[in-house]
Amino acid sequence: MKKMTLMQHFSELRRRILWCALIFLCAFISGWYVSPFVQTFLTAPLINIWPDGALLYTGLTDGLMIRLSLAAMVGLLVVLPAVLWHIWAFVAPGLKKQERGFIWPILVLSPILFLLGAAFAFYFLFPIAFKFFIDLNMSANVPNVLLPAARDYLRFAIGLLKMFGVAFQLPLVMVLLNKIGVLQRSVVVKSRRYAIVFIVIAAAVLTPPDVVSQILLALPMWLLFESSILFMRRD
Repeated sequence: MKKMTLMQHFSELRRRILWCALIFLCAFISGWYVSPFVQTFLTAPLINIWPDGALLYTGLTDGLMIRLSLAAMVGLLVVLPAVLWHIWAFVAPGLKKQERGFIWPILVLSPILFLLGAAFAFYFLFPIAFKFFIDLNMSANVPNVLLPAARDYLRFAIGLLKMFGVAFQLPLVMVLLNKIGVLQRSVVVKSRRYAIVFIVIAAAVLTPPDVVSQILLALPMWLLFESSILFMRRD
């Protein structure tokens, strides 16, 4: 393989960054037009359990800011696979065969696990969490009208999707730390009981204070933890 000079490396890196920026720009423009459908999709779990509900627009610029933020989200989702591919194409020639065989599956599995985590939150946790919050607000002992701000709702919903997407990266992180020698499998196995306690506490803190939603978060996190041990290298 022909060796490249430092300037050639910088030139190739710049070219790949420009390609990613162009893809993001095209996806952002497309996202502007599909953002109303994205907003309808993200709001569906709330409306399904609250048919008479409505979201509040508190300012003249709310509609603009919502469309811009959703367009940016669409752009990031579209450009992410391209970014991962360009990162791989840039660093792969300098890696050994064993390193390429290890890193490539991580780049493929990472977005898949992120989408699985976001889907789990959207289809399983959202209905339970939103019903809890609506019932709690409507049960107040004072006259009230529940009108969640549209921007606040989307910020909350997207934040939960990101949190679960990142949480589902746990197996990749643990396996990666194990492969590079930072985390030993025997240590993880011995610390299993403490990890389970930590997962339960985290689920109690991150979800509404009802047992069902806490189990819905704690159970998959525990299963991901156990699956990570299976793929770790034995000491």
